[in-house]
Amino acid sequence: MNRNDDSTPDRAKAGGPARRDLLKGAGLAGIGAATLAALPGEADAYQPPADQVATRYRKSEHVKRFYFLNRL
Repeated sequence: MNRNDDSTPDRAKAGGPARRDLLKGAGLAGIGAATLAALPGEADAYQPPADQVATRYRKSEHVKRFYFLNRL
């Protein structure tokens, strides 16, 4: 086979880019894992002041009726 000849086997052409993409993906995953490990620990959740907290659930008559009608 001549070096200038482009008659390489089909599996060599097909396997090359897929393998490279796999290795690129593995490298990027490693970089992502290292970045996540370098980030600070936990984030603080937002705690609204007591005057901003509203009661959203009340066991009123329609709620009691719903529970009564939907019990198993």
